[in-house]
Amino acid sequence: MDVKDIFDTGGEAPPATPAATLVIFRNDPAGGAPQLLMVERSAAMSFAGGAAVFPGGRVDDADRELALALGASDDEARDELAARIAAVRETLEETGLVLGIHQRPTLGEARRARALLLDGGELAPVLTAMGWELDLEALVPFARWRPKHREVRVFDTRFYLANLGTGAVDLLVDATENTHLFWSSAQGALDLAEQGKIKVIFPTRRNLERLALFQSFDDALAHVSVFPSTMITPFMEVRDGEPWLMIAGETGYPVLGEKLESAARG
Repeated sequence: MDVKDIFDTGGEAPPATPAATLVIFRNDPAGGAPQLLMVERSAAMSFAGGAAVFPGGRVDDADRELALALGASDDEARDELAARIAAVRETLEETGLVLGIHQRPTLGEARRARALLLDGGELAPVLTAMGWELDLEALVPFARWRPKHREVRVFDTRFYLANLGTGAVDLLVDATENTHLFWSSAQGALDLAEQGKIKVIFPTRRNLERLALFQSFDDALAHVSVFPSTMITPFMEVRDGEPWLMIAGETGYPVLGEKLESAARG
């Protein structure tokens, strides 16, 4: 298949799997730029194997059922709530962190909740068992990425921001999908990628570049008030005879693309 055909943005988009990702901020103990939690995916994973990404994963049927139970009024409201629920669930499963609830759980409670989630696979029974209530407004919409390429698996991923504050927490790695968890500033993660110490795929790199603009979570909130979450669909553009993978401008991203040959896509 020709490269141009792979990234052709005309016509009907190929099917995409709904997914959600949570960009978790914490204060830098040394007073620098905020740190973000990243997970390194197992090299055996079919999508983004070996890459450093933000916690998250696909939206499950149980997430949609919980969204309906919470009173989602239409399909779009259901999809939005289900994505936020998936972000909370996947983060707890992958990292042991509890975000998006009104309560402030202890480490012991977080570990119990994670064990219940790993055993049952659904968030609703965990919330009931723990006596927790969701606070999905704590997740701030940041972007929505939905590629239209036809070469690899396509995800319709909603990115959310959440603030952990001091970040004095223990982390637990999900050894089935991830091999390592680490905190880094956005620029620090970009530096690690440039040094070849971590692998980042095209959407992660563009989002890290955008996140590197912020010196605090409040900065991020001010930014999204100007550049609210919008659909990002990469496309191919030829520059000086070479194909580049690009995104549209005026969406809050400081870097709009890179040469296709260097763009890891999954």
